[in-house]
Amino acid sequence: MQKLQRSRARKPGVVQLPEGPARARILAVDDDERNLLAISEVLATTGDVICAQSGEEALRFLLREDFAVILLDVLMPGLDGYETAALIRQREQSKHTPIIFLTAINKEDAHMLRGYDAGAVDYVFKPFDPTMLRSKVAVFVELHEKTIEIQRKAGIEQGLLAQALQAQKEKLQAERALRSAEERQDAILSSLPVCFHARTAEPPFATRFVTKGVERLTGFSPADLTSDPGFGLKRVHPDDLARLEQALLAAKTAGSYTCEFRWKCANGEYRIFLDQGVMSNGADGRESEILGTLLDVTDQRGLEDQLLQSQRLDAIGKLTGGLAHDFNNLLAAILSGLGLLERRATLDGQARQVLDLMRRSAKQGADLVTRMLAFSRRQTLKPEAVRLAVLGDSMNGLVAPVLGALIRFDWQIDETVWPVHVDAGQLELALMNLVFNARDAMPSGGTITVQAHNRSLRTSSADVPAGDYVVVTVKDTGSGIAPDILAKVIEPFFTTKPVGKGTGLGLSTVYGFMRQSGGALRIESVVDRGTSMQLWLPRSVAEPGNPTAETDVGYMRLNADARRPSIILIDDSNALRQLTAESLRQHGFDVTCAAGGPEALALIERAPNDFDVIVTDFAMPLVSGVDVIRFARTLRSDWPAVIITGYADASQIADRPADVPLLGKPFHDKDLLETIFLAIANVEPKAIKTA
Repeated sequence: MQKLQRSRARKPGVVQLPEGPARARILAVDDDERNLLAISEVLATTGDVICAQSGEEALRFLLREDFAVILLDVLMPGLDGYETAALIRQREQSKHTPIIFLTAINKEDAHMLRGYDAGAVDYVFKPFDPTMLRSKVAVFVELHEKTIEIQRKAGIEQGLLAQALQAQKEKLQAERALRSAEERQDAILSSLPVCFHARTAEPPFATRFVTKGVERLTGFSPADLTSDPGFGLKRVHPDDLARLEQALLAAKTAGSYTCEFRWKCANGEYRIFLDQGVMSNGADGRESEILGTLLDVTDQRGLEDQLLQSQRLDAIGKLTGGLAHDFNNLLAAILSGLGLLERRATLDGQARQVLDLMRRSAKQGADLVTRMLAFSRRQTLKPEAVRLAVLGDSMNGLVAPVLGALIRFDWQIDETVWPVHVDAGQLELALMNLVFNARDAMPSGGTITVQAHNRSLRTSSADVPAGDYVVVTVKDTGSGIAPDILAKVIEPFFTTKPVGKGTGLGLSTVYGFMRQSGGALRIESVVDRGTSMQLWLPRSVAEPGNPTAETDVGYMRLNADARRPSIILIDDSNALRQLTAESLRQHGFDVTCAAGGPEALALIERAPNDFDVIVTDFAMPLVSGVDVIRFARTLRSDWPAVIITGYADASQIADRPADVPLLGKPFHDKDLLETIFLAIANVEPKAIKTA
């Protein structure tokens, strides 16, 4: 009874052993509890024995656990050993588990073969020898434990391999991220006009290290600079070398330095570099060295120079505009006075010669003011569609007499060139200016060539916006212009000619005219080989019209009409107003004078029918000439009017009524008379339509 209870206590599970490492599990299946107890006792040291009293119970254990070996009784109620073995072999998890059949009666070969067919690996016959049973089971337990150990080690190795692969993957990802970061950094650095360098702290300040960006900046590779200790200083502009060496030497005491210098690149061009750095005191026995950056500031300095020049021209232009108004008033008074004197007085030959000299001097003063307005871009232009080929005959006629026999003038512009949008008269003056400069550069003779070609810019440059242009080139074979002078030649009043041979306004006038016309002036020159002046002229969207003969409107009307129109003359310059009024009276006009806008408004409002034509100065205190005309036309919409001006901004002049002609000071009497009758002709169609 005690044995049975012991067997029943062990029925559901494992034989109790001291705790230790996990041992192999052995499944013993027998319907006799005594056999199970004996097996448990014999195999207690071999493994943990799990007891089952039927095939069904054994199958339930196999669903939950794995076993090193199965001891299976052949004859059992319900499922016998053969049927249980067959079911065990059908299960994937247990089909390779060794099965040892336990039998007491079936020792015939047929029964043993059936057992082997069912999946048995061995037989143990009852009553069994404990030593034999233990040895047979021990073989399979040891095999199972070795298999488990191999699997465990394989799992460990697999885990280590997975960890190694993960570490390798993370390393590759880190290396890839590092390369990507380096590539981004290189791309960013290569897009900037800067490189990093390290050089020795002692002369000749040899380059020890420089980034690859130096090749894009200078055209030289890093190896070119590091292989030759004196390479860097050899290519510094001679005028900047001493200043750079002084700055580098001073870095030893100051700890840092900043220096800007010109450096000769691989293409022979000098670029401007800003070199900044700090002194690195050597540690661990290393030599001290200078660490720094090299920044290409050539374009920045160029833009700064352009801005400075633009500001200078703007300041001069504002000054010129104010002077032009007053100066032209004086010149107009002088020329009007000379005209009155010539008509009223009887002059002998010497007096007439003096008068002609005075008139010529006044005209030269007027030309000077016009040129000053041109370079300051404040002259009044009348752009139109111009075909350059038709200018050939007139240019040949203008320049041939002054070039001399030693200079050949070659005009090479044909009809294939686009028409341009420009003031034709001012363009001829600009071309003559360039031709005369080319002549002066060739005292021993040579050839002046004028060419033109069409050019389209898809992107804007520093001085020319995108668009279609005609590039007119005036090229000579003269002495050329030195590089240090080339940037100054367009500055007003700068000249290399002897005193009395030039005003210094020639190229600055051309430059101002081109900028005001929406183009550009570009200059290329090589000393002793010649100079090329390029005029970039905007293409005209319209075709040039056919020239028509101009009609002398003023004198036709003056000769045809018996009655002279009455005029209200408005000018804040007393001398010019009086002289102009006297000149008009001599031509038969009835003239009423007003000293300014307010006085003119009062006269017009009081007696609007007393005056046929308004002749007014443009710029006057309080009330301008345009304001006078607008007020007058509220009383009479078809009132003829003329504006005369010494100088006015183009935008202000454009604000005047479209049928009001403009006459610049100083003017000839003939020009004033024609302009008055042109004003009358402009409003006559309107008056007829109204009538």
